[in-house]
Amino acid sequence: MRRKTRILLGGFIIAVISGTLMTAAVPAAQTTAAASGRETSKRVPTIEDLMALKSVGGARISPDGTRVAYTVTETDMEQDAYVTQIWLVDVASGKTVQLTRGKKSSSGPAWSPDGRSLAFTSSRVDDKSQLFVISPDGGEAVQLTKSETGVGGFDWSPDGKTIAFTAADPGTKESKDRKDYYGDYEVVRREYTHTHLWTVDVAEALSAPGAGRRRTSGKAFTVGGFDWSPDGKRIAFSAALNPDLINGGTSDIYVLDLAGDTVRKIVAQPGPDSSPLWSPDGRSILFSSAGGRLDYFARNIGLALVPADGGPIRPLTGAFDENPSAVAWNADGIYFSGMQKTAAHLYRLDLESLQIARLSAPDDAIVSGFSFSRDGKRLAFTAASPTTLSEICVSEFPFKARALTRMTEQVEAFVLGTREVISWKSKDGTVIEGVLIKPADFDPAKKYALLCVIHGGPTSVDRPALLSGDSRYYPSDIWAARGALILKVNYRGSVGYGVKFRTLNYRNLGVGDAWDVLSGVDHLVKKGWVDASRVGCMGWSQGGYISAFLTTSTRAFRAISVGAGISNWATYYYNTDITPFTINYLGDDPADDPAIYAKTSPMTYIKKAATPTLIQHGEFDRRVPIPNAYELRQGLEDRGVPVEMVVYKGYGHGITKPKSMRAVMEHNLAWFNHYIFGDARPDLAAPPVPSLPRSL
Repeated sequence: MRRKTRILLGGFIIAVISGTLMTAAVPAAQTTAAASGRETSKRVPTIEDLMALKSVGGARISPDGTRVAYTVTETDMEQDAYVTQIWLVDVASGKTVQLTRGKKSSSGPAWSPDGRSLAFTSSRVDDKSQLFVISPDGGEAVQLTKSETGVGGFDWSPDGKTIAFTAADPGTKESKDRKDYYGDYEVVRREYTHTHLWTVDVAEALSAPGAGRRRTSGKAFTVGGFDWSPDGKRIAFSAALNPDLINGGTSDIYVLDLAGDTVRKIVAQPGPDSSPLWSPDGRSILFSSAGGRLDYFARNIGLALVPADGGPIRPLTGAFDENPSAVAWNADGIYFSGMQKTAAHLYRLDLESLQIARLSAPDDAIVSGFSFSRDGKRLAFTAASPTTLSEICVSEFPFKARALTRMTEQVEAFVLGTREVISWKSKDGTVIEGVLIKPADFDPAKKYALLCVIHGGPTSVDRPALLSGDSRYYPSDIWAARGALILKVNYRGSVGYGVKFRTLNYRNLGVGDAWDVLSGVDHLVKKGWVDASRVGCMGWSQGGYISAFLTTSTRAFRAISVGAGISNWATYYYNTDITPFTINYLGDDPADDPAIYAKTSPMTYIKKAATPTLIQHGEFDRRVPIPNAYELRQGLEDRGVPVEMVVYKGYGHGITKPKSMRAVMEHNLAWFNHYIFGDARPDLAAPPVPSLPRSL
């Protein structure tokens, strides 16, 4: 069978964390019945407890299906970093062993075709990501590459003799000379660093690491994902015009002939085409496609097929009303993952009939990150649930998940909220779902404070998985333990509910989103569960934008937190690094259609603002540039609305280091503890600092 073994790097894994600023206000312990029937003392976790939690991912099953390589990420407060290492688990016995160690992360494990080696990337040498290989039976890792700019994605050749990888072009002598003479500057959208394909001979590199052999070059395109042909003679890859995000829609499919390093474009159409995967016979290439549409941000990205030498494109997944992600291709069909509302599943597509069958179970399963054994009979993946953290699992067919790790044991001593999916009707009759977190001792006869947490995207989704999603910024379980309901709203535009739902906020951003949040609040108030005078709202990115819209357009909330949020769509459009996103959702630019920009911008309604608002933003955010935060802060201050703005130094759109994440969470906790629970108003400029640092 053909397995999709390509490893795409460049993102980051964040450990599941949460926390509290004022632990004295939270019950120190509760007594609950353990499975054995004995009374066991449990306590509310502190911020240190939750930041110390380890998380797993990156499951890769060995070709023979007997072992699974995976990653474990944990917090290193001394380095102020999240460090990832590679582990192995034996499928039969469940025995685990740590394979890599050290202060630097090792990630992206990939088995050699014969199962005798694992390749991975690490920046343990000179702080540049390089390829390493290690025996799964232990021993020292051997460095394979000395790439000048570092290794990106990589993939073993079918015979295991070669590894292909991507690397950014190094700076030219001319650019270095210019900097020496004129100082450092950049001509906007004229100067790009392109990424290209390289290969390294494994046998040679085991003797001495090298730069590898360049396979593509030039400024005509920048390489994304790629896949080896079954015979090892060609590589299919996707490439865009340049790495600028505004040109993401120019991504097409190419084939590299390794014999002469010649490149041929085989898919050339509007909209992004990416993630190529060869058929087992080498005659066709599967790829993800926007189907020729330029308005692709909220649309379905389907799977399509093209002959390996180019030709007619055959769409395959029109009957699947979501975004399929190819996993593997074998004799009985194409396997892909996809979402159904708050669930995530594995599917199989029959190429002849185009019939799609869901393989994973139960209906509410949350499974992802699939990897198949060579014979296609066993797969490894991660799975989570309302009562478990993400675990590494395996299954055969028929599908039945069997956990190989025991990460959930980390939280057995903690009092955590319960999770469930609820639904209600929005202002226009649209059915909206959300994840409701209840206190462990929830009493339907009592009225609780309510905190709404709004995800980003907008094409993201909140799921009822234990300690997932927003726990990087918003300590939901700490609030639940204090006596609050937490509502995570899957507002219109969220992924998982089909393309019609995902496009309901077209030219209706903020407005329709506000309906969905406010109607969710009303739904819980009418059930008698919520004290309407103690309701708060918060979110990051698109969730921050919706929070900003609510803080200026309604007085339904006692307090609001705006994380990296848009306050003025015109300001955003002219400053962001992803302007096509705005056009996709609003339909035009601010000069040609100022009315739609006014309708959807929080600043339009600033005179109505009265809600105390905390604003949080990364100093160097290019996705939602920080002028949006300053604009909202000044507008609120001018109206006499209580406002605090915190700028997290050195960060872009996400806060990625543990110390600053702790600050984000503690700022939010203190803000809402004051306005919702009546604690003393915090001085964010002078927070309590322990006299001695606590290590994790």
